Amino acid sequence: MTPQVAILDPVPDHARHLFFDLKPGTDPRAALRTLAAACDGLGAVLGVGAGVAGVLGGQIKGLRGFPALPDAKPQIPVTQRALWLWLRGDDPGDLVRKGHALTALVVPAFSLVQVIDCFRYRDSRDLTGYEDGTENPKDEAAVEAAIARGQGTGLEGSSFAAVQQWLHDFPVFDAMPRTEQDNHFGRNRESNEELEDAPESAHVKRTAQEDFEPEAFVVRRSMPWSAGADAGLVFLAFGKSFDAFEAQLRRMTGHDDGIVDGLFDFTRPLTGDFYWCPPMGAAGIDLSALGV
Repeated sequence: MTPQVAILDPVPDHARHLFFDLKPGTDPRAALRTLAAACDGLGAVLGVGAGVAGVLGGQIKGLRGFPALPDAKPQIPVTQRALWLWLRGDDPGDLVRKGHALTALVVPAFSLVQVIDCFRYRDSRDLTGYEDGTENPKDEAAVEAAIARGQGTGLEGSSFAAVQQWLHDFPVFDAMPRTEQDNHFGRNRESNEELEDAPESAHVKRTAQEDFEPEAFVVRRSMPWSAGADAGLVFLAFGKSFDAFEAQLRRMTGHDDGIVDGLFDFTRPLTGDFYWCPPMGAAGIDLSALGV
């Protein structure tokens, strides 16, 4: 089995995230079967929530809902949905139409509850101007971090996605002196070099993947979003399990040592979702592990 290709590809020029709830009392098998055949894992990545797997009786090792962290500072929302589609391409209009077509395939069982349009900013930077995903593992290291192996038929080649929509407070951020902005990230914005004297609250120190035990490497595919006057980042990370992401989130919110990530001074998450991304099969995405 092979993973959905886009998981390991660079971010596209444009993307569209679609989130669905399962309609009460419906059997999602037929809708999922049709959707899986229509998704190629390149222009359309499919993710399934733990609730759907539970309805189907599927045993997906490691699949769970987004964690509730009652001691997190600040509070981290949990907005777990049943189904997620990540559409990618060069033309946002094409993504709108593709989203319409795929949504029509699942409306017998699922309700569309949220859509977020994203775009690549400069050389894959956040709207604050800082490069996103600097320490992403590459090549074989990316495969090792993001793709499940040794899991058996229907699970081999799958991945686990963490998705969060973050809203930036640009007036607060823009009012900071440049040195303070750099210290919040722990990097120089222009050179992207890590600051040796960055405070312990700097984002790079909160999330240094090699500093965890075990190491907490993920493959990030985050992109900016905007809607009216609001804007921010859709954080997207793929892992061979959810463990690495959860370890980073707990440290960002002060669970390890009481130090909260400096990013929370000007940005906050609005959503929090976990999804299992099945592998590719001979005729589309393979949902055999769910009995579909």
